Amino acid sequence: MTRLMTITDLSDYLGIPVNTLYQWRSKGYGPRGVRMGKYVRYRHQDVEAWLNDQAVSA
Repeated sequence: MTRLMTITDLSDYLGIPVNTLYQWRSKGYGPRGVRMGKYVRYRHQDVEAWLNDQAVSA
């Protein structure tokens, strides 16, 4: 099983600052996150799907 990504992991993976990812999340943009209590985690397949959608719309 693949470990879920933290926002820091996602930031490193995408090369986007953590604060930008927080802003995106508050606006409903960016990869879909999974809330686990007070934490948000990201599934690799959701991140990849979001990236593929971005490539198609660009």
